[in-house]
Amino acid sequence: MADDNQAGTTPEAGAAPAMNLVGQYIRDLSFENPDAPASIMLGSGQPTFNVSISVGVKKQSDDIYAVELTLNAKATRETKVLFNVELVYGGVFRLQNIPEAQLSQLLMIECPRLIFPFARQVLAGVTQQGGFPPLMMEPVDFSAIYRQNLATLAAKQQAEGGATTPEDSKPN
Repeated sequence: MADDNQAGTTPEAGAAPAMNLVGQYIRDLSFENPDAPASIMLGSGQPTFNVSISVGVKKQSDDIYAVELTLNAKATRETKVLFNVELVYGGVFRLQNIPEAQLSQLLMIECPRLIFPFARQVLAGVTQQGGFPPLMMEPVDFSAIYRQNLATLAAKQQAEGGATTPEDSKPN
């Protein structure tokens, strides 16, 4: 006869951790080509690119979170701006039965990792439609960004005379 409580299962088996991507959206998209059409003409020298990325989290309800990536990319040649693009791309996630200790890492690392390829595709398409080669961003190490933000927070709090823990970086 089979054992009703098999090894590795607990009575709370229905409370298994779960993460679902409910939907994705563009909250803000801006593309500027201030020197068009001259900017798309072949110029001398390679353009310089400056790309930045940030992650924001907003709690929507008990188990629903909006995770947004803000991507800024600017291309210049000499002193002229070729293009400037800003994208705020978000995903709505349902997180159920996630331990508090893991919630921050899940929201700041795994959720952005899942939606980044879609945001990168939007940037590539917009720059291409703006008359330039598609901007293909390299994959992003969201774990490194998370650790850097924790270190910055710890340094700030230490300078203010307070202690810090990973819980101090919990999403709002």
